[in-house]
Amino acid sequence: MIIRKMQSADRDQAAEIWLEANLQAHDFIDPCYWNSHLDEVKTQLAQAEGFVCQRETGLAGFIGLQNGFIAGLFVRDSFRGQGVGKALLNRAKEACERLSLDVYQKNRRAVAFYLREGFQIRWESRDIHTGEDEYRMEWNSLSDSERAKGKQNL
Repeated sequence: MIIRKMQSADRDQAAEIWLEANLQAHDFIDPCYWNSHLDEVKTQLAQAEGFVCQRETGLAGFIGLQNGFIAGLFVRDSFRGQGVGKALLNRAKEACERLSLDVYQKNRRAVAFYLREGFQIRWESRDIHTGEDEYRMEWNSLSDSERAKGKQNL
């Protein structure tokens, strides 16, 4: 597995992963919502900062970043549960001292993943586009190092 910087040439594969993952993880949102945003996402991906997980067969996933805000972390279905999301998130943690993101409350799998990875829920809000409740979650390198010290002292 190779984690590398996202390039504009990754746009089409990343957009495919974005759509597939959103349709699967957010079955509580009308699929038309995701399909109607695909062209916009392709444009944003061409200019995005972030990292991709490259496999022999193509991209396994990607993480998009905007000044420490995780615009999205998406893994192709066939690679979920294999450490791709964790590897991408760890690379983002190396690049940024602080990270934040918004995640739908109904996406329990994602919420649990981020909590395991040291994120904390900071507040709740409602997505004005979908009407769904979401959490703002944050991570910082200081809290990660403090947790590591606590484990060493056990």
